[in-house]
Amino acid sequence: MNNLTSLFLSQSYQDTWEDYNRSLSSENFPKWDYIILTASNENQAAGYRSQIESRKDFLPTETHFAVIPDEGNVRVGSGGATLSVLRYIYQREEKLKGTGSFAGLRILVIHSGGDSKRVPTYSALGKLFSPVPHKLPNGKSSTLFDEFLIAMSSVPSRIREGMLLLSGDVLLLFNPLQIDFPGKGAAAISFKENVETGKNHGVFLNSEDGNVKKFLHKQTVETLREMRAVNSNDCVDIDTGAVIFSTDMLASLYSLISTTEDYHKYVNDTVRLSLYGDFLYPLAEDSTLEQFYDEKPEGEFCAELHEARTEVWKILRPYRMKLLRLAPAKFIHFGTTREILALMSGGVDDYKALSWSEKVNSSISGNTAGYNSVLSGKASIGENCYLEVSFVHSKAVVGKNVVLSYIDIHDEQIPDNVVLHGLKQKNGKFVCRIYGVEDNPKENRLFGMNLEEALEKVGIHGEEVWDQDEHLLWFAKIYPECDSIREAVEAALNLFSLLHGDGNISSWKNTQRKSLCSGFNDADASAIIAWNKRMGELVRMDEIAKDIRYGKPAKETEALAPLTKLQENWLKKRLGRADFSEAVRLNYYIGTALGNRQGDKYIAESFKTISGQILEATLHNLEYNDTCKIVSEKHTVKLPLRVNWGGGWSDTPPICCEMGGTVLNAAISLNGELPVEVTLIKIPEKKIIFDSRDMDVHGEFDSIEELQRTGDPYDPFALQKACLLACGIIPAEGGRLDEILTRLGGGFEMHSEVTNVPKGSGLGTSSILSAACVKAVFEFMGITYKEEELYAHVLVMEQIMSTGGGWQDQVGGVTNGIKYITSKPGLDQQLKVEHIELQPETKKELNERFCLIYTGQRRLARNLLRDVVGRYVGNEPDSLYALNEIQKVAALMRFELERGKIDEFASLLNYHWELSRKVDAGSTNTLIDQIFLSIEDLIDAKMVCGAGGGGFLQVILKKGVQKTDVHKRLKDVFQDNPVDVWNCEIM
Repeated sequence: MNNLTSLFLSQSYQDTWEDYNRSLSSENFPKWDYIILTASNENQAAGYRSQIESRKDFLPTETHFAVIPDEGNVRVGSGGATLSVLRYIYQREEKLKGTGSFAGLRILVIHSGGDSKRVPTYSALGKLFSPVPHKLPNGKSSTLFDEFLIAMSSVPSRIREGMLLLSGDVLLLFNPLQIDFPGKGAAAISFKENVETGKNHGVFLNSEDGNVKKFLHKQTVETLREMRAVNSNDCVDIDTGAVIFSTDMLASLYSLISTTEDYHKYVNDTVRLSLYGDFLYPLAEDSTLEQFYDEKPEGEFCAELHEARTEVWKILRPYRMKLLRLAPAKFIHFGTTREILALMSGGVDDYKALSWSEKVNSSISGNTAGYNSVLSGKASIGENCYLEVSFVHSKAVVGKNVVLSYIDIHDEQIPDNVVLHGLKQKNGKFVCRIYGVEDNPKENRLFGMNLEEALEKVGIHGEEVWDQDEHLLWFAKIYPECDSIREAVEAALNLFSLLHGDGNISSWKNTQRKSLCSGFNDADASAIIAWNKRMGELVRMDEIAKDIRYGKPAKETEALAPLTKLQENWLKKRLGRADFSEAVRLNYYIGTALGNRQGDKYIAESFKTISGQILEATLHNLEYNDTCKIVSEKHTVKLPLRVNWGGGWSDTPPICCEMGGTVLNAAISLNGELPVEVTLIKIPEKKIIFDSRDMDVHGEFDSIEELQRTGDPYDPFALQKACLLACGIIPAEGGRLDEILTRLGGGFEMHSEVTNVPKGSGLGTSSILSAACVKAVFEFMGITYKEEELYAHVLVMEQIMSTGGGWQDQVGGVTNGIKYITSKPGLDQQLKVEHIELQPETKKELNERFCLIYTGQRRLARNLLRDVVGRYVGNEPDSLYALNEIQKVAALMRFELERGKIDEFASLLNYHWELSRKVDAGSTNTLIDQIFLSIEDLIDAKMVCGAGGGGFLQVILKKGVQKTDVHKRLKDVFQDNPVDVWNCEIM
């Protein structure tokens, strides 16, 4: 399509989509009174009804939908099917209103009763429900039926009454506003198509008064030119199969079948009246009765047909058919497998303006086309392949020019240029039909070979294959019926090998077999619909897995409906083989896609996975120590606080587990004190006492079970319990507390507190308190340790408590000085801690210019860790960039400090503040911004302490500025508010 046509049709589609939605929501919007599908037999009709039922939430409620199979399950022709529709509507109207009439009705009829012999993959549900490479605006995969309903939703407003008849294998793209039907006789909807296309279809010859003058069916290009049917642009008026009948004409047609006797006279498999050959031919101006008798019928010439045509001529000849010539418009025929493969493997590019795509609701990478399908990234697949409602697993090998339809391929090898189609039968068994992409089942050829000759060569004789006279591929009983789809795939591939000289003939002969025809007639339509639903569910899950693999942000993942049982099973299996990174993200992405409360449990499971896997990886640090004893009557540990300079958040799982961590921080005293204190006191009683004055809690335990109970975030003794477990003082399971305390030499009290430090300070108090507990317990119990073992045990504590915290706080507070801490990627974090030695003058200047400011505001109780880690796990680009960059900043900060360059260090601290706000926008707020703004002229750098949002701030003063200057400025601005400078010293 050229650009102008594409633009026109794209906008026309948007218009019809809006009209379709109006038909669903507005009572007053003109809509179809009837939408009726015709089917070839009751089995196909049942499939159609199932498809309609599955769409009931997306169909206009005021429209009556019906499916009418051919009478007696024999082929009665498209004309006979039309008469059956008229009879159905007349009798229904008579029942509803007391009198039968077509007056005032708007009727849409889609003739879809063909066997789809040239596209056997669509036989069971008919071409009408065949895939269209289009994802609808509501996210659903489209079919011809869906496109018909949308495209034709605008037509009722263009006609007062009448019947629009469509062919179920032709998609028409046009603007309904171009339809101008006067309501008399009939009208044919025609598009302009190149004469080369027209020669393979019907062409209308237009008369001077705008009516159809003559039908030209499959004429040569030369004949079409001679008849002056070709315009100056080398185009013809093509027969689209779309016609409109007036209600008067419908009444005339109904008069043929007004009695049961007459109905059976015209609707049977002998007469086989044709809509296009028998009902439209008399409407053309140049038609004659003599030529009418000679028109090629859908069935065979016979006396009954001759008689029927005589009567049809009498009632229809008074009418004429107007030619509605619509342009721009597009006519797409879904005729053969080759055409469909060509459309999907390149031709679809012509329809990109209509949002058509070679991949529709499919989890497929590369050039392979797909519709509701999954292609494993590890599978091998050739060029120009199309997967339709299929799953190709990792070990499969698929050739080129292959169509896979309704099939699972595991470790099989699929040859080039074939179609492989799975079909469940009503008896519960399966057949897999294999044939060549170029094969026409209306011929006696398979894989390009003469079928009879190929079968004879391998010892298969005619009576084993055909049970009727027509020796066509359509009727060849060559496809084994199997108990499972996988066995059916194996049998189909064996048939291919057999005809190519390398198959197992005995396994073929020892099975019941189906033809394309009998497989279609015995197909389980409900199973096809269920398979489609199944693949849709699997596609969504595999798409999420691929989103994770390729780093697509979680918030860009398409919305997900509540998981089905199939999807839950998929998730369980996937988690069973996923590595740490994928396991964390699967639940997070699913939770994000579900949204709201439905997704919360999956996101919670994601964070549970983080702590669980890290805890499992560090379990060697969680060993019960059955040899330690209390070595002193009383022991106290005091620790400083820490300020974070560079690399904060990079120490937090899973960030450090995947990227490694790099942090620069420093230990500080506050108001000349070491605020974190833990004291252990031996007591004679066989119990353990926890006491925390700053938390105002006290607890006594004389049994082990309550001490082993962890994970409750509201437990006031969660930290102390986690410490005893991490240090191996009590076992994770079993044991008796009195026996343990007897071996230790007595019970003990654990007093823990953080003094004179506001809650939510941002100075690492909780993790440093954990470190103080571990250090105190080790020394009180005579357990020797190295510095890195202390850090490891505190990290285990964090996982036991499910806080998800990192390692920088405890390292920052356990020892004095400035520390540069790094770790490599891995679940069991091994820390390398380097103590930075500054020149005396550098340390002096840093202490003079470093200033700590209290905001007077406790950090808000936001779900901070979950937010920050969630953005990382969710692959948000800004967060990933910032988390990577802050580690570089930490390294540069160390470099500048060791060079004695405080100004350069300050510049880096400012840059880190910018990055921190990318990681967590909540790290600042109006008060913090106001504090920084009020002292802007006094400082060279600014940064929050910890995660921010409250607590303490840190600044680097300009040279010559005193902390008292900052104090005075803050008091001028905030007056009696507790915002003020606090005394601190880098230790």
